[in-house]
Amino acid sequence: MEQFISFIPGILSGLQMTVLVFLLTLIGSIPIGILVAIGMRSEYFVLRWIINAYIWIMRGTPLLLQLIFIYYGLSMVGITFSRFDAAIFAFIINYAAYLAEIFRGGLQAIPQGQLAAAQVLGLSKSQSFFRIILPQVIKIIVPPFGNEVINLVKDTSLIYVIGLGDILRAGSIAASREVSLIPYLIVGVLYLLMTGFVTVLLRQSEKKLNRWR
Repeated sequence: MEQFISFIPGILSGLQMTVLVFLLTLIGSIPIGILVAIGMRSEYFVLRWIINAYIWIMRGTPLLLQLIFIYYGLSMVGITFSRFDAAIFAFIINYAAYLAEIFRGGLQAIPQGQLAAAQVLGLSKSQSFFRIILPQVIKIIVPPFGNEVINLVKDTSLIYVIGLGDILRAGSIAASREVSLIPYLIVGVLYLLMTGFVTVLLRQSEKKLNRWR
């Protein structure tokens, strides 16, 4: 029991970092993902080409490699980030690309005539989008969006590679110090609890949104 208690402070500190990276990634990637999805439907070829290239790079290379490149690689050309800033930047631009594809799919599922009909009623394009189109898109994308959120919970463990003190790093340090696998077991349980909590929230949200269909 004393050994178990000795693990707790370090792991709780790591848990705070994990949750912070998770929340900041969601806060940053969702609005960027929406803007990117809208940009993919732009009438300007150059803009669409740039956005598609960005999505191709983000989705075609591992997040781990992107983390290493942003923190270690960019410093070689004079662009430096702190460990925390590098992690947040890498996670946001990576998940924004994935979410943009999800939002794009949701937008494509909405009949184009709805936007025109809303404008006939006197709504501007922005009002039509945020009041009519976006609420319907949200209902459609909840399942795939939920999958990405759950993946994000687990992907936060990748910040360990650039030396940030998340729960995996804290568990690894405790395991090495105590020559025990118990810290890894605790870390595994915490990840299960976090993904379980997120899953419950997403299912409740989906049920509430279904009432409006």
